Amino acid sequence: MKLLVVYVDLVFLSNLIIDGAVLLTTAWVRGIRPKWWRLAAAAAVGAAYTALLFLPGAGWLLSVLVKIALSLLMLLIAFGFGGLQRFIRIAVAFYGINFAAAGGVIGLHYLLQSRGGMWDRLWLTDGGGVGIEVQYGLASVLAAAGAALLIWRAVWSSRKHTERTLGSLAEVTVEIGGRTARCTGLIDTGNRLYDPLTRTPVMVAEAALWSGELPEAWIEALRSGDVEGLLARLDLGGHAWGERLRFVPYRGIGGRTQLMLAVKPDRVCIERNGRRSETSRVLVGLEGGTLASDGAYQAIIHPSMLEDDGSG
Repeated sequence: MKLLVVYVDLVFLSNLIIDGAVLLTTAWVRGIRPKWWRLAAAAAVGAAYTALLFLPGAGWLLSVLVKIALSLLMLLIAFGFGGLQRFIRIAVAFYGINFAAAGGVIGLHYLLQSRGGMWDRLWLTDGGGVGIEVQYGLASVLAAAGAALLIWRAVWSSRKHTERTLGSLAEVTVEIGGRTARCTGLIDTGNRLYDPLTRTPVMVAEAALWSGELPEAWIEALRSGDVEGLLARLDLGGHAWGERLRFVPYRGIGGRTQLMLAVKPDRVCIERNGRRSETSRVLVGLEGGTLASDGAYQAIIHPSMLEDDGSG
């Protein structure tokens, strides 16, 4: 009887590297820049789980529920939560990369299998028939390769979409009455929103950026879309931004005309790819909710702002 020797330290280190690589690939696909210590901690949790499997009585760790719970814990450690939709997209990318890698490994294993190894897998039944383990291996190759290809195409498509989004992001700085708010903005080339009276371009930003300046009643009205009701009861003279506020009409879903509460800033700076644009000829429309479900950006930038020379 042969004694099987397992070096747990090597198992831990190898899985630490593999889990780290998968998490890094997940971050790359989703366009996330996580902290290195979070990735290391998440990879260590996965590697420790694999090492624990060699302990006596650890068979319960192989259950599907434990594996799913552990993988979700690793994602929480590495990337945080940041909203259900964001977390689901990260999880889909993570599982897709794992399945694609596993399918590729299975396919490569059978592809590189020696001829002797293939013959060793043939076996005879009691009735003189030939076993079909070889056929099963070929089916595994085809299934694994096909699954890996389909999953990788989906993952790559997600990455290309993320790249397009990241390529349209810029850093935004808004100054209003001595208060500076910074966020990430999406350059929307389809944004054609202007103040109809002054033809001033309107960018949109989440009102939560100014939660300390805006009354809670205003933010609630923006969240519920009751801007008309806010206009009816608004006391412009009772707020420091009273003279800066504007109501901009726009066409919403279904072509219905709605009002957007906007504020006149002192200046807005846009930084992108080492270039800086600054303008004061802009209105900042306030959005009560979130503009991006995954939190990738908090403002939508009017394209004309990138062409403005800063006069205003």
